[in-house]
Amino acid sequence: MDALDREILSLLQDDGRMSATELAGRIGLSLSACHRRLKDLENSGAIERYRAIVSPEAVGLGFEAIVFVTLERTGVETVADFEAAVTEIPAITDAQRLFGQPDYLFRVLTADLAAYQQLFDTQLSGLPGVQRLTSTLVMKRIGDDRTVPIA
Repeated sequence: MDALDREILSLLQDDGRMSATELAGRIGLSLSACHRRLKDLENSGAIERYRAIVSPEAVGLGFEAIVFVTLERTGVETVADFEAAVTEIPAITDAQRLFGQPDYLFRVLTADLAAYQQLFDTQLSGLPGVQRLTSTLVMKRIGDDRTVPIA
């Protein structure tokens, strides 16, 4: 990956809807050369996908919690069952497996506290292998639109 590829990635992080023509002009490449580089970046996995960033509040999901999960056991089967079940819960918008304790961290979006309580009681607490769930409510998001630092 060279400096032009990094510039392409940086520009697309800021504006994923930028046309290939505009992108080519901004970095000083021909359209065909820019398109080739884009395809190479996509094929290499440097560009994972394109998507819109939706405001949770705009779609009625103004309540956010961070949930820390500790499993009873971290055996291969327990972890696989747990992770498969997590992917079936749309309210979990981000899930990360951690080293040490706790075992997982989730970002959860719901309409309000009552909806979160129902999700907690009916789905989160019933996930396979869960020993403990600890929730922290998000007061304010800072720097929501963070990008990957491309040097």
